[in-house]
Amino acid sequence: MATVKLWTDEEVAAVPVVKAVFDDIRATRKSDSVNNFWRGLANHPDLLKRTWTSIKQVMIEPGALDPLTKELVYIAVSSANSCSYCVHSHTAAARAKGLSDEQYAEFLAVVGMATETNSLANSLQIPVDREFLLG
Repeated sequence: MATVKLWTDEEVAAVPVVKAVFDDIRATRKSDSVNNFWRGLANHPDLLKRTWTSIKQVMIEPGALDPLTKELVYIAVSSANSCSYCVHSHTAAARAKGLSDEQYAEFLAVVGMATETNSLANSLQIPVDREFLLG
């Protein structure tokens, strides 16, 4: 259950800054739907606007990483942070960007392996090898 109200489209229409962000989300994503994350952030219009602007810059604008890779990184970090909502949201986005079942299975194996070896290295307090350090 959400800890904040999830805004309806009728409520959004009454607040120009929120309506502008929702309209941009719909236009950018070419969808009539605005998901619950944004509906919750609508309670804080400045945070909503800032977060959407950042998401567009990092996740949507072209960059050195392709869109599917960005989604996979987002899923991995969301898993590490135990954000079920983000795991579901970005897995759906990755699938929409072409993620196959085979790629997803391999990705999960890599995430699982990294989690295991990170725990081992942290628990054993292994010093970082000199050749791994930059500079």
